[in-house]
Amino acid sequence: MTKKADEKQSFITEARRTQIVDAAITTLDEIGYVHASLAQIAKRAGISTALISYHFKDKNDLMDQTLIMLVTDAAAYVLERTRAAATAREKLHSFIAASLAYQATRPKHNTALIEIVFHARTPDNIPYYKLSDDEEEPLLHELHQILYDGQSSGEFREFNVHVMASAIQGAIGEYTAHSGIAGKVDLESYNAELAVLFDKAVLGNI
Repeated sequence: MTKKADEKQSFITEARRTQIVDAAITTLDEIGYVHASLAQIAKRAGISTALISYHFKDKNDLMDQTLIMLVTDAAAYVLERTRAAATAREKLHSFIAASLAYQATRPKHNTALIEIVFHARTPDNIPYYKLSDDEEEPLLHELHQILYDGQSSGEFREFNVHVMASAIQGAIGEYTAHSGIAGKVDLESYNAELAVLFDKAVLGNI
């Protein structure tokens, strides 16, 4: 097979895998992890179950790859916007705004991520949410770095970075986790309030 043919085949394979992962996300959003069989995913992808099995070993493999894609996609979206900012305060504002925008515009992705994390299990029957990972999740790592850098430059006051990061991520996740809030406060207003709230928390002089 020529190099050009190899590249074409690789492109086709990647496109098919993306199609299957997208169908998996839709299935998780519509019927949840427990009922998201390969047959249900194949139905939404408009392909055969055998074709899914050609690209992924089993449901666990597909869900693992879907989880990786969800985390990678969210990180790429937020980091691109955050790292374009100059100061630590601007980076924090961008981080909050981008995180909220990503979650609000991709509700299916959020549901799929939660379904996998809370329902998928390792071969030893350990739920994913109970797993400890020495490698920090990319968005949490970025948030920690923003806070540490702000303290190092004197822009932020002294505080426990882990506690502050947890509070920030919790406030961001709360908007999409509870539809009652979104029904009362639009995304732009919620973002503006968080920016003011965490300015007061990290700067300490407003």
